[in-house]
Amino acid sequence: MPQSFVGPFAPIQDQINCFFPPHTHPYRVLEREILANLTTESAVLDIGCGRSAPALSKLKGHVRELHGIDLVEFSVRDPELHLLTQDVCNMEGVASGSIDLAFSRSVMEHVRNPRAAFYEIYRVLKYGGKYIFLTPGSYDYATVISKIIPNKFHPKIVRYVEGRDESDTFPAYYRSNSKKTIKKYATEFGFTVKKMSYLGQYPSYFSFSRPLFWTGCIYEMILSRFEHLHFLRGWILAVIEKPFDGPALEPCNSSALSEHR
Repeated sequence: MPQSFVGPFAPIQDQINCFFPPHTHPYRVLEREILANLTTESAVLDIGCGRSAPALSKLKGHVRELHGIDLVEFSVRDPELHLLTQDVCNMEGVASGSIDLAFSRSVMEHVRNPRAAFYEIYRVLKYGGKYIFLTPGSYDYATVISKIIPNKFHPKIVRYVEGRDESDTFPAYYRSNSKKTIKKYATEFGFTVKKMSYLGQYPSYFSFSRPLFWTGCIYEMILSRFEHLHFLRGWILAVIEKPFDGPALEPCNSSALSEHR
């Protein structure tokens, strides 16, 4: 338990400061993992880069090429950023074997056809290239609740509890966000799984209530202390690699790869 303990009616930011030092946030852990695998000669692909591609922009001047894909309309025009409105299941605008490092945050839980996504990621990576991604864990309480509630209600709920614009909330299918499914699809297409770890963060969905937020913080503290409970934590960080001796995949389209035809 933190040394400067705060109670359930303390301001939300005070609770965050108490229980969750900034460097422990999953987003910061992801950023450190990405930076540790970059060189000045890297060609980078941000899958689900967002309207303004903020993560890519931070890498300007540090790598050779910056590519980003998303389903949204981009709000930024920058000659240093190669942005495409495309789906991870069909990245035809990204050349095969052209990417040293691909990464994503909160994307894989939205993928309807994981087999097509893993195929495409494998295709665009160079041999020795890596895909680093962060996705909500399958057994996190927020994920479990989200699975129960129909997708059509998600935008309004997220706007209420997080203040996020409804247009930035997308349908979630939760077909590739557990260690089991990630390993299944990764190994099917020849990836080597380099790392998979559970991470936790403050309960952002409870930001509307100080006591609920505090309860969520205590819950995460308990999970973090007991390794056999880590599967209940909020995030999975995965690093998979296209090995130098990996197989060459036959050309294929996403419909042929679907498990839900």
